[in-house]
Amino acid sequence: MVPVLLSLSLSHLSLWAFGLVSVLVFLKLTRLLLRRQMLARAMDRFSGPPTHWLFGHALEIQQTGGLDKVVYWTHQFPYAHQLWLGRFLGFLNIYDPEYAKAVYSRGDPKAPDVYDFFLQWIGKGLLVLQGPKWFQHRKLLTPGFHYDVLKPYVAVFAESARVMLDKWEKKAREQKSFDIFSDVGHMALDSLMKCTFGKGTSGLNDRDNNYYLAVSELTLLMQQRIDSFQYHNDFIYFLTPHGRRFLRACQVAHDHTDQVIRERKAALQDKKEREKIQSKRHLDFLDILLGARDEEGIKLSDEDLRAEVNTFMFAGHDTTTSAISWVLYCMSLYPEHQRRCREEIQEILGDRDSLKWEDLAEMTYLTMCIKESFRLYPPVPQVYRQLSKPVNFVDGRSLPAGSLISLHIYALHRNSTVWTDPEVFDPLRFSPENVAGRHSFAFIPFSAGPRNCIGQQFAMNEVKVVTALCLLRFEFSPDPSKLPIQMPQLVLRSKNGIHLHLKPVGPGSEK
Repeated sequence: MVPVLLSLSLSHLSLWAFGLVSVLVFLKLTRLLLRRQMLARAMDRFSGPPTHWLFGHALEIQQTGGLDKVVYWTHQFPYAHQLWLGRFLGFLNIYDPEYAKAVYSRGDPKAPDVYDFFLQWIGKGLLVLQGPKWFQHRKLLTPGFHYDVLKPYVAVFAESARVMLDKWEKKAREQKSFDIFSDVGHMALDSLMKCTFGKGTSGLNDRDNNYYLAVSELTLLMQQRIDSFQYHNDFIYFLTPHGRRFLRACQVAHDHTDQVIRERKAALQDKKEREKIQSKRHLDFLDILLGARDEEGIKLSDEDLRAEVNTFMFAGHDTTTSAISWVLYCMSLYPEHQRRCREEIQEILGDRDSLKWEDLAEMTYLTMCIKESFRLYPPVPQVYRQLSKPVNFVDGRSLPAGSLISLHIYALHRNSTVWTDPEVFDPLRFSPENVAGRHSFAFIPFSAGPRNCIGQQFAMNEVKVVTALCLLRFEFSPDPSKLPIQMPQLVLRSKNGIHLHLKPVGPGSEK
């Protein structure tokens, strides 16, 4: 009798469970369909490329290379077009300066449909925060990027760059091309560890290298998740092998950050260590975060501290890695510009063998070349917003609150209605007279408006220092058999690396 009753109870329990799951799935599907209907209705005045019934545009982008495909679409659809990542997630993809200004001159929040994917990794830092808390964090962090803080970092950047360049001396002797991207990544992480955590001159240890590999893994998995609608649901995603890889990589990144914060807090408890830290030649980013207070004397919580350090570590080393690698690639393609930059740097240095803060402002031609590289190869090719209120565009069309916006920086920078001969590398586009007549939202490698990149001056300084030192040591030329294949991976990477030939600069040229 008991087994029969138990069997009936289990049968009823299974039916209840099945019914509950069915109701939840039905409610979720209904919510998704209503959201799709809202997004589609909002964009009904905007046309777009044909969509797959299930994958939207995601499959075509993955198969044909999304960056150049969107540039191709700019010729068909002026200003903007619909962009669907799967059946339920639709953005208005914009690549026109006036459209960009209409949205990005405001303070609309980041699109949670994309940026919530970051939460498990970096937490609620400046990248994903919105409203009063975003404003509070932005205000607390801004002193960390004052020029008095950035000034001593020139020597830090130079120190890390020289370690990389010494390694390249050995590789160059083999007279074969090699992929520079990984070496630049390790160099950028090393300098960031020194600027963020006050790390010594011993270079990266095994834990740091594991962190670098974990971040590379996380950026790849994040981009794949954004492009794959089946991974958009958290519950489903974290049950997949892809999601479990993501969680393992997150743990490596978190362990690295947490240990460094613990070590610094412990050091501050010791009087001698505290005096040693306070007497350093420069404050690092963690010093500034630990000392930050708002008007009411409230400091960042441990959770906020971890989120901001994770955000800065990701944004500060991955974007500069991309930027420096593509700048050196552009230098390799255009030897006449490379030579002119080298001569400018040599003239600035004169008899000196090290760079100073004041030198950076004098690197006018190098700066123009860097900006032209950023135009063609923006470190972050695409960013997203969700409208907090309606927006009216210059051509009379509009979008309601709640709509999703994708600003395609790569396509904007190659838009032929904005740039003459957009595929041509021409640093003089950034001469003072040419910049004066250009739309302020035509060139936005660090995004734009109140939510632009807080660390853009930090990044620009590092790119200048590292590129200058690279050009003083080597002549760069491309490997025609291994030309890079551009690939968005949160930042702009190359699917097959960036392979360059390096030739040491002749005697008397190196500084």
